[in-house]
Amino acid sequence: MTVIPESEMEFRFFRAGGPGGQNVNKVSTSVQLRFDAANSPSLSDPVRERLLKLAGSRATQYGEILITAVRYRTQERNRADAIERLQALVAEASIRPVYRVPTKPTRASKQRRLEGKAHRSSIKSGRSRPPGRDD
Repeated sequence: MTVIPESEMEFRFFRAGGPGGQNVNKVSTSVQLRFDAANSPSLSDPVRERLLKLAGSRATQYGEILITAVRYRTQERNRADAIERLQALVAEASIRPVYRVPTKPTRASKQRRLEGKAHRSSIKSGRSRPPGRDD
């Protein structure tokens, strides 16, 4: 698992809405974490590509990842939450996807499928009216 050092993260603090009473109006508790994934020496190229794809709308066109944390009422907890969310994203990107090897159906499975279709067809054709009867 790749761990990102805090020296590669940039933090910005601003006032947040939500619970907190008068405290909301005067204390900058909301945290915006900015991580330059495109130029990070901590990431290998495949992990970097997967990370930027996983980040989706949180990634800028310059390859930076922005994570905003406003969940808690204190700056420290929001900062820790933002770091934790970034580390979780990096951990998910570190997992190499398992590629499925495409295979072809066997002759026996093709035969079983066709026999099943023929059987179903005979069941359905047996539901029609007998020929020669006009009611």
